[in-house]
Amino acid sequence: MTVEIVTGRQDPAAVERSLRALPDWFGIEESVLSYIDDAKTKPTYLAVDDDEVIGALLETRHNEASAEIHLLLVAPGRHRQGVGRALVTAFEGDLRDAGVRLLEVKTQGPSMPDPDYAKTLKFYLALGFIPLEELHGLWPENPCLILVKPL
Repeated sequence: MTVEIVTGRQDPAAVERSLRALPDWFGIEESVLSYIDDAKTKPTYLAVDDDEVIGALLETRHNEASAEIHLLLVAPGRHRQGVGRALVTAFEGDLRDAGVRLLEVKTQGPSMPDPDYAKTLKFYLALGFIPLEELHGLWPENPCLILVKPL
């Protein structure tokens, strides 16, 4: 597998295809539409294999010291092949170069157990993220777990 991480361009159509292929994670239509809109403007990292987008990461920069993984997705047939790790690693490298010291990501909180989100949490923990806080009410449908990683 040769995956290239591409920056400096948006591909909302590829993000939409991937979102719709992952209904266990992205099954709320309002959220899907919001992510598609975000993919038009937010800084984007694309994982490309043989000219096909197989993953994407959207960035939110909060301030000069902190940033967030706004969206991370990998095509269903490409899970557990290092694509997500490659996207996050590239993003972290750019953040370090820019002097960013803290990276945040949000996912569904463990107080609402779900096997798919348990895999997501395991992934982020393996990358060195630390659970900070679970919030109720930020997302109407689900509890939100905030994880952070010092860079």
